[in-house]
Amino acid sequence: MDVVELDRAKDALAIGRQPQQAAEAKVPARVDPQLRLHVLASGSKGNCSVVENVATGACVVVDCGISKRVFMDGCAACGVDVARVEAILVTHEHSDHTKGLGVMTRGLARAGVFPALYASAAVHEASRDIRAIEDAVDLRHFACGDDLALAGMSVHAFPTLHDAAESFGFRFDCAGDSIGFMTDTGIVTGEAHETLVGCRVLALESNHDLRMLETGPYPRYLKDRIASEHGHLSNDQSAELLAQLLDNQVECVIGMHVSENNNTYRLPHDVFQETLAQYNHPARALVGYQNRLVSV
Repeated sequence: MDVVELDRAKDALAIGRQPQQAAEAKVPARVDPQLRLHVLASGSKGNCSVVENVATGACVVVDCGISKRVFMDGCAACGVDVARVEAILVTHEHSDHTKGLGVMTRGLARAGVFPALYASAAVHEASRDIRAIEDAVDLRHFACGDDLALAGMSVHAFPTLHDAAESFGFRFDCAGDSIGFMTDTGIVTGEAHETLVGCRVLALESNHDLRMLETGPYPRYLKDRIASEHGHLSNDQSAELLAQLLDNQVECVIGMHVSENNNTYRLPHDVFQETLAQYNHPARALVGYQNRLVSV
C-alpha cells in the first residue's frame, strides 16, 4: 500500500468506516531516545508526569496533583534525580493537577531545588493552589503557541478544549526525539493535531468508554459535561486520533486520565491495540495508572 492509499485508509477510519485492507507494517524510524516520559499518576484523583532529558538527567514536571511522598517515591522508583528538576508545567487549574504543587515545591526547596513554575496568566489567576505559593516560587507565565527552552528541551504549548480558564498540551523536542502530551480536552483542536504529528511517544487522554459513561451512575449533567466538547476524550476519540497520527515515527502510545468509574485500564489499551493492528503497526500500547508508575 502506497502513501496515498494509507492516507485514504486513515481517513476512512477517522470517519467511522473500515478501510478495505490493512496497511503494510510500518517499521518505526529508530532514533536514539533522547527523552523519557515517566507517568507517576494519571486519573481523577491526581496527575503528575516527568519528562527527562536522557543525556543530562534534567527534568520537567507536568502538573502535580499528588502528595510529596508519592512524587518523591515515584521519582526514586524510575531513577529520576529530583535535584535535576528544572521546571514545572501546569496544564490547567483543576485541583487533580495542582493540589500537590505546594507540598512538592516546599519539599524540593528544603533539598535546595528551586524549579521555575510555568502557568498561563489565566490559569494562575484561577488556581488557588498556584496563588497560595506565588510568592514562594519562581512563577513564570506562558501563552498558547509559546516555545519554551526548558531542561535542554524545546517545549511547545498548544491549546486543548476543557472546562477550565485555559488548558494546554505540550510537545517536548530534544535532538530529534519528541514526546506529545495531551490530556483534559473534549475535542482535538486543529493546532493540537498539527503539533502532535511526528512524535515518537504519544500520551493521549483516553478518559471514558461511551457505553460505560452512558449507563453509569453519574447524574445527567455530569455525563453531558464529560462527553461535551469541553470535557474529556473517549477511548474511541483517542483511538481515532492515533489512527490519524500513525507514521513511522510512533513507537508508543499511552492512554491517559483513565476514569475509575467510566472506563477500565483494559479498554483503552485494547482499542489502541486494535487501531495498531488495523494498520499492522508495531508501536506499543500502554496505559497510565492512578497508583502505578509507567516509564517509557
